[in-house]
Formats: sequence, structure tokens, C-alpha cells
Amino acid sequence: MTETSATDPRVVPLEAFGSADLAVVGGKAANLGELLRAGLPVPPGFVVTTDAYAAAAERSGLAELLADPAVRPADLRAAIEAVDVPSDLRDAIAAAYAGLGSGVPVAVRSSATAEDLPGAAFAGQQDTYLNVIGPDAVVDAVRRCWASLWTDRAVSYRSDRSVDQAEVRIAVVVQAMVASETAGVMFTADPVSGTRDRVVVDAGAGLGEAVVSGLVTPDHYALDRDGRLLDWTPGRGEVVVLAEAGGGVRHEAGDAARAATSGEPLLDRAALAALARLAGTIADHFGRPQDIEWAIAAGRVWILQARPMTALPPETPPLNRIQRLQASILTEYLPVRPYPMDVTTTVEHGPAAMMAQIGRHYGIRGMFEDIVREEDGVAVQILPSQPRPSLKTLASIGQLIRRIRTLRPATWSEDPRQTMFLAEVAALEALDLSTLSWRELIAVPTRALAAQDYCRDLRVDYLPGAAAALVKVVLPVTILGRRSLIPDLLGGVRTRTQEANDALARLADEVRADPDLRVALTGPDLDGALAALRIDSRFGGFVGRVDDFLAEFGRRETTSPLLVSAPTLAESPGIVLGVVLAAVEQPPRDGEAVSRSAEALSRLLAHPRLRRSPRRQALMRRRVQRAREAVALREDTHFYFTAAVPTLRGAILEIGRRLHDAGLLTAPSDVFHLRWEEVAAIGDPTAIRPANADSLRDRIRRRTARRAELGGVPMIDTRRVFPAAGGGDAVVTGTPACSGTVTAVARIVGSTDDFSRLGDGEILVCPYTNPAWTPLFQRAAAVVVDSGSIASHAAIVAREYGIPAVMGTGSGTTAIVDGETVTVDGTCGCVTRAAR
Repeated sequence: MTETSATDPRVVPLEAFGSADLAVVGGKAANLGELLRAGLPVPPGFVVTTDAYAAAAERSGLAELLADPAVRPADLRAAIEAVDVPSDLRDAIAAAYAGLGSGVPVAVRSSATAEDLPGAAFAGQQDTYLNVIGPDAVVDAVRRCWASLWTDRAVSYRSDRSVDQAEVRIAVVVQAMVASETAGVMFTADPVSGTRDRVVVDAGAGLGEAVVSGLVTPDHYALDRDGRLLDWTPGRGEVVVLAEAGGGVRHEAGDAARAATSGEPLLDRAALAALARLAGTIADHFGRPQDIEWAIAAGRVWILQARPMTALPPETPPLNRIQRLQASILTEYLPVRPYPMDVTTTVEHGPAAMMAQIGRHYGIRGMFEDIVREEDGVAVQILPSQPRPSLKTLASIGQLIRRIRTLRPATWSEDPRQTMFLAEVAALEALDLSTLSWRELIAVPTRALAAQDYCRDLRVDYLPGAAAALVKVVLPVTILGRRSLIPDLLGGVRTRTQEANDALARLADEVRADPDLRVALTGPDLDGALAALRIDSRFGGFVGRVDDFLAEFGRRETTSPLLVSAPTLAESPGIVLGVVLAAVEQPPRDGEAVSRSAEALSRLLAHPRLRRSPRRQALMRRRVQRAREAVALREDTHFYFTAAVPTLRGAILEIGRRLHDAGLLTAPSDVFHLRWEEVAAIGDPTAIRPANADSLRDRIRRRTARRAELGGVPMIDTRRVFPAAGGGDAVVTGTPACSGTVTAVARIVGSTDDFSRLGDGEILVCPYTNPAWTPLFQRAAAVVVDSGSIASHAAIVAREYGIPAVMGTGSGTTAIVDGETVTVDGTCGCVTRAAR
């Protein structure tokens, strides 16, 4: 410790600190101190501790300002920037700066107490000042770093991660500048795939600011842990950031930048090997993958910063064919990260659990079991399981044969268990949740989930017959060489989903025929438009029919049947109206799927082996009819399976409201951050012990922050699920789901909020679909989906509408550019860019 730090504890050498000193020097300085202590090449420097900032904040009246909800971040920044730095602190900073050398250029960086942590990197949220020269300039940069704690972006970032704004502090790191010829960042794991045995290096000429701030397309290197080069992608060298002689930096572009990069790798093998060695040492020291800033000057490598990698995808191991099939279904059913409440209700007891129970009934273990891995209550990874038949599977063959012979799929809705199920759903919907006692309310979700057992038991009994009926068509039609007819043969089936689509089409006809109604529905706020229609007597009939639709079909999910956290259609009339408006621009297609089915059957029966035998034709007609009944069974039992979800969701939201009223939750919706067993264990929200209440709130804060960190991170590596096929010049490839070729404009539709973006005759490119998306297929020329398989919702609907479809591309929504013209080949399962 230097003499300066001994006399003023607010300005202390960097090496005096380590990981235990987070509260004093913030995350960045604590990590750099650790590296210095470990003997790693970190430029020398000192820290202006959080105590110095706390004194400045007190003088500025920051606490009073924070107590006023009307105060803006700009007001907070201005208050800090207006504070005079005391003379004794100025002297201490000047002395420490002199200790680095006479007039030495330094980098002045913020180091907040909520920065460079495992759950929140805060990368770029506070300011950095490079090539600062002179004591007065250093003091001024320190003050500006303090103020940058209150930039709009930093305040928003902390809010998203539930960081207490009043508790956060900031230290400032001052280090000798490295006048680097080459600099950049490196990751000790692949930030895209999550692979832990890779080192990924991005490099640019000059100072690392060009790479860190995204000003330049850097050289990109993939190395193994020993530093061997696996792949190199050259950068473009658009900008070089260089230090100015008198302080500050300049940006050079054009010829200077190109000369600096010259099209050759910026890093030779020796430099890459040195970086890989340092990367391994730093990752081992901290015990987890690291995000590291580095610089090379005069052949020497320097480490400028190291922080834990955040938002690192889970590492997906290789998947076999069965696991890929399961994963393709799960990525469709879990298009977004489930909340803890989702995982412990509809994921553990919903459709996936039903499939697991059906598998166990027939002696198959591991089918769709334990499909989500959690960390501290937050879902981090999809885990496709490995089904394992047992001796019970052989013993159940007799049961299967008996069910196939005696239970016809067309009769399932007449089963008394379906009647009992609908009666239970009606009883649940009749409950006035707001009047129930806490004990009665807590019992409702369990009862709603138990109602799904009726659907499970029906599927156990009737699915074998459905599967057999499909095999009896698919197998002989394939043998006859007419496999391409199968989608149309099984299309146009009358289902509850088709009835919903027909109802939407009738609403669209009504809007199409009434210009005043169409004008009334113009605008982005369709929920507000519907509210306005309710008080306009001219549109009472239309509003009544919308309400009828919501009453009949509003139980359906808007995102996934596995997510109770997402609203239902009944809660989202704006989505329904958006679908209606999307259909208004399209002419009706009534009967098209049915007519295609009839035509496909005629073509099949015209086959010579069938045409010569009326008996065989009659048998094939019966088989096709049974197969169509099987398709209806699959679709309709899925429709009813979610019938109890609105009551389940309503009860959970009512629970959240009561917990909020008791002061346990900031908002009622925070209840979704809790696991069901955690809520069920609350005996009385108004009498909960303070320690238990604090524990509950802390759990929600941690999970909120973790979910924010993982916001853009996939729960499974889709490249493992949907391995790219040899597509030549294809932008993406996937599973062929409906044949045909279309060239048109591609439109990325990310969610139900984007429905209006799809124009007539455009190609729908989306991450997933569910029944709420069906009317979009009337407008689309083709469909390309990131997830799903040939049996998924999108594939079935595409075949009904006869539009080319490619499923399971894995990356269609990111690889295809919104608005570009592409060619979708649904026969080979590939998408290519159209020739210009």
C-alpha cells in the first residue's frame, strides 16, 4: 500500500483489493485486484472507493431526489456532476496519479457494486474515459464516472434486474493506458452454443474500444482450450480507435482502417496461444466462464478486465434421433422461458406430463419426463429425455389390441368421462374466486389441474385406435407410391379448431361488408377499439358475436398450453380482432381443404390396383375416413385439454392479488416468479412472519434478475435439435412439411403482436405457432418455422391450406432478413435467397 492510500483510505492501489471487497471497490476493481494478486498481467492503477462516491452523493442530496418518483435520471446525473470534489480527495487522486508516472495517460473506468457480477454484467452501462492526461482531467473523469451511474440505460438495466437504486454505489478504477496495436475481447466459452471447451476471440486494430462498443466488425477466432485455431472469420476494419497525443481518442476510418487490417489475420498463432493460456488461467481462477478484455502492445498481452460471462446458453449435448424428435416438440410448446409457476403447474401437470403418463401406462419410462432444468427456481434448459421400454411394454400389447378393436376414435366425445370433464370445467368456471377464503382459493389450482386427468385417460384409451387408423392409411398409400397425397387426404377435417377459424372468418366477412365497422377497428389499440364499440349501438350485433366467440373458444392459449403465465384468448380480445382484420384482406377460402381432400381421395382410388377392385376401393374409403377421425381426435382432445386453464390462471392471479394486498408482492403478476409449493405453503398472507416475507421477496428479486439476464438466451441449442442439412446455397434448411415452391417477400412475425405485419401473399417466418396463428395461413404464401415437426400445428394447418412449409429450421427468424425475397421449397425443406 502506498503512502497516499495509507493517509486517505478513499484512494487505494488496485492490488490492495480482491473479491471480498465488492462493497468498497465494485465488481470491476475487485476482479482486477484478484487478477493482480494472481500474478496476471494487469496494468497498474488505483481505485477511488465507493466511500468517496457516497460522500459526494450525500452532498448532492441524492437520497432526497431518489425519494421523489417524478425525478428523472437526468436530474440525478446533474446533481452529481454539480458536486465539488473536496480538496483533500483531489490531492489524494493527484498523488496516486503521479505514482503511475509523470503525465502518464490513464483509462478511467467505473466500477459499480452491481457490476461485473455472475448474474448481471452491466456491460457498458456506466462510462469509461480513455487516454486521460493530467490530474485535473483525472478528477473530472472520476466525477463523470460517478454521474454515469445515473444514465437512463443504467437505471433501466438495474430496474429490470430488481436492483435497489438507493443501495447501489460506484467506485472508479484509474489504470495506466495500454497503447495497444491490437485489442479486443475473448470468452472462455462459446457465447452462442454454450460450449465450454472453446475460447472465442474478437480482435480489432488499435484500442479495444472499437470492438467493445461495436464500432468495428472484428476478426473472429475460435480456439480450443490449448489455443489451436479452429476457425477464423476476417473482420472488415471499418474503424480504428487511436490515442491522441494530448489526450482523448480519435477514430480513423476508410483507407487508414483498411491499411491497419490489410485483409490478413490480426493475430498470429503465438498471440492466440498466449490469449488462450490466459483465458484458461482466469477461468480456472474464478471457477466459471469469463468475458475478458485484452490488449497487445509491443508484443506483450495485457488483461484490462474480466467478468463472469452472463447470458451463457446451457451446453446441449449431442441428441439422438428420438431426443431430437422430443426436442422439436418441446421447442414448439416452450417458445418462451417458463416461469417457476408454469414449471410447477402446467409443465409438470399439462400436455407433456400427460404424454409421460401415457408412456408409463404402456411401460415406457422417460418419455417427456423432467423436461426442464431449473437453477434457483429459474428454468435454464430444455432436457429432451430418452424413453426406455420395459417388460410392461410387452405385457401391454394385449391392452393395445383390445383398445384398437373396441374404441373407435370417432366415438370419444360420447364417452361418459368427457361429460364428467365438461361438468367439472363448468363447475370451476362458476366459482367466484374473489369471494373464496384463502384456504378455498388455494385448493382451486390443484382441482383445475386434476380435471385434466379426464383428458389423459381418454387419450390413453382412444389414441391406440387413432394411431392404428393412421398407419392403415399411411402404409398402403406409401406402398402404392402415392405418399404425396397423404397431407390432403387427412386435411379438411371438421374440428373445434376449424370451427373457431370458421367463426373468425364470419367475423371477417362482417367487417369486410361494413366500412364504418372497418374504420372503427382501425388503429393499433384493438382492445380500446372494442371497448369503444361496446358503447356504440350501431355495432352491438358485432360485439355480441365477438363475445360469443370468446365464450366458446376463449379458453385457448395465446402462446402455449404449457404456460399458465400467458393470457388466454378470452383475456386478449385485441388478438382476436387482429386475426379478424388480417383475414379481412383475404377472399374467403371456404371448403378449399375439404375439396382438396376429396380430390386426393379420387386420385388415390384411381390407382390401377384400387380401380380394378370396388371392394378395395370401399375398404380404402373406410380407412381414410377412420384416419380423418383420428386427426380430429388428436386436435379436439388438445382443444379440450386446456379447458380448465382459464380457471387455473384466474386462481393464480387472484392469489397474486391477495399477496400484493398483503404487501408481499410488488405486483400481483409477481406470483408467477414463485413455485406452486411455495405459494401453497403460505397459511395466511396477512399473518406471515416478517422473516418469511423477506425470504419470499428476495426469492422473487433473484429470479427476476436471473430471468432478465437470460432474456435472449435459448433453453436449448437449436442446431442440435435441427441439424442443418446439405442445402447448398440455402439460407436455412428444415423438415419438409408441405410440398410446393413459392418465391415471395419474407415477413418475420415474432408474436401475436406482429400479426398485422404479414401482408397478403408474403411468406410467414416465425419462431413457433399455435391455434391462435391459424388465420394467418390464409394470407401467407408459405410458412417457415424455427421449431416444430411434420406433425406440429403449423405443418398440419399449412397442409390444409396447401402452402409450402418448412419446419424446424432452428434459425429462420434470425437468418432470413425481414422484407427480403426468398424462395421456399417445401419439398426439399430449404429456403434460398431469390436471384436478383
